[in-house]
Amino acid sequence: MNWNFHRKVSFRARYAALLWALAGVFFVAPFSPAAFVFGAKEPAALPEKLGEPGAPRTSIFRSGVLETKEGLTLRLTADLGSVNITQIDAGSPPVVRYTVHVETDARGGAAAQLLNNYSLKTGTSASGVEIASPLFPQAAHYANAQFWVQFEIAVPRNYNVEVNTGAGDITTADIGGTALLKTQGGNIIAGRIGRPGFREISRGRPVARLDTEGGHIKVLDVLGDLTAFTAGGHINAGNITGDASLHSGGGHIRARQIGGRADLETAGGNIAVGQAASFVSVHTGGGQIDFGDVRGSVRAQTGGGGIHVMYVSGPMEVESNGGSICLTGASGAVQAATSGGSITAWINPNAPPGKGPVRLEASSQLTSGTGDIIVYLPRDLAVNIDALVANGTEQFIEADSALHLTMQGPPNGIGPVHAVASLNGGGAPLKLRTTGGKIRLQFLDAQVALRESLLREQEDRLNKRLVEAGLAPVSFLSSVGPGPANANPQPQVQPEPQKNSTDWLEDWINDLERRFRGSINEDPDDFLKRLTYHPYPTYPSLAQRAGIHGFVLLQVKATKDGHLEVLRVLQGEPVLVDAAIDAVKRWRAKPAWVKGKQCEVTSTVKFDFQLP
Repeated sequence: MNWNFHRKVSFRARYAALLWALAGVFFVAPFSPAAFVFGAKEPAALPEKLGEPGAPRTSIFRSGVLETKEGLTLRLTADLGSVNITQIDAGSPPVVRYTVHVETDARGGAAAQLLNNYSLKTGTSASGVEIASPLFPQAAHYANAQFWVQFEIAVPRNYNVEVNTGAGDITTADIGGTALLKTQGGNIIAGRIGRPGFREISRGRPVARLDTEGGHIKVLDVLGDLTAFTAGGHINAGNITGDASLHSGGGHIRARQIGGRADLETAGGNIAVGQAASFVSVHTGGGQIDFGDVRGSVRAQTGGGGIHVMYVSGPMEVESNGGSICLTGASGAVQAATSGGSITAWINPNAPPGKGPVRLEASSQLTSGTGDIIVYLPRDLAVNIDALVANGTEQFIEADSALHLTMQGPPNGIGPVHAVASLNGGGAPLKLRTTGGKIRLQFLDAQVALRESLLREQEDRLNKRLVEAGLAPVSFLSSVGPGPANANPQPQVQPEPQKNSTDWLEDWINDLERRFRGSINEDPDDFLKRLTYHPYPTYPSLAQRAGIHGFVLLQVKATKDGHLEVLRVLQGEPVLVDAAIDAVKRWRAKPAWVKGKQCEVTSTVKFDFQLP
């Protein structure tokens, strides 16, 4: 299928549209005194709709500005309320700005009495800023009234943040210091936490500790250690340079990259890790386990799901209560067991410094209750092979003739089948055990295409799970295997691109678009260069059988976090449109920067579906 991008937005049209927008603003502004009102610097209660007949809710705002210093701590304690933490502009004096929006569905005088007695305590100290908000003292007298509280707080760029709310979501932009975020029932969504070198400054404490009694947790990057717990939601983490301790009562756990030790546990969800540089311990009550590239050792256990691993350099212990196990690259000793699934393993220890055969570091064993065991070995491996099928015939054990297996089977009917071999002078034992399945032994070079296919399949599976969680996909080497490892991988953060100072009018137009529309328009050809991940749409088989073909034209938007949204369909057959939209939703793009700030980008995308 051929596809390309269609140029739709012209610079002249953008210029004219913005001039009309400016004219409208300057015409209306004199008649709108509230258009340019600065926030109050002292706490103030501003009732809205008090006692208005038929008003669904009554609300007040309280706001203020507290002077502070860089590197201190915001401590917010609230019995009720959602919290949104942002950063003040770079170069601004260090202050903490806060706004609290309180609403109730009580009516008339009852609403006024409740809101006017809302308690908000603020203060500063040598350690930072404290904000406290207990429940309404009079709430018990109005049992049928409901309350909604929203905190909007801006802190200095290198501030520490401690938030504890009884009920409500917690959302933060990037935090330059540590983050301790706790809610008894809401979601936690955080940007980048910490800064280079901050792990040592934290003196053994986790840079980020996220805790919710039931919501989901998502954090992009943590420059240091991360501890996260949820009683039942999902945990999605981007790049963690330190240790990671992630525990869920039943949701999925997905991590893009972990630089230190990893301890991941869920009562029943799936676990997926793109890259890890140290020891990884995972446990799920019944979900699927997926690993990409682990430059350390692995201990993995699932109550019933499958286990798929691309490459592990150290010792590996994996166990499933019934799922299949697939190991496409194992350099260390392997202990793998499943009660009913199959086991497929490529065992390839690292080559020794000098010449000579490669060797297993220790004894290895693969065990399946009723499933098959298929093992691929290098021709220069020095090993003692011991294979046993509890119930079978001699045909249940197959091997390359160069392995020279010595076979012992039942004289009549079905029974134990035992085979042994000493390869390249022998070495550490490799034991293969299955009750009723088959055992097959081959050399690595016998199924190169199969291994490459499984590697691509596993990479696609991992990246699909990461992208579904709102994380960036991981790029692996075309052939994952032994090689130099980065002992402490760093988060991959896109720097702000350098602007072309010669086109000042284009920059001015972009800045105006950002201010008035919240986004900028971009030519499709330039938009194509912004994409970092853009898989092709799949031509629907139904459309091919029906002979449906043609163009699909979509208007799309790249958000600040790199996701793409489809704004509207401009052209195309419905069955082809659905395929194109499904592909675009999986795309990712670099953010746009205008005047030092990220903004959204809109453009058009054109696909050409052609029958073969």
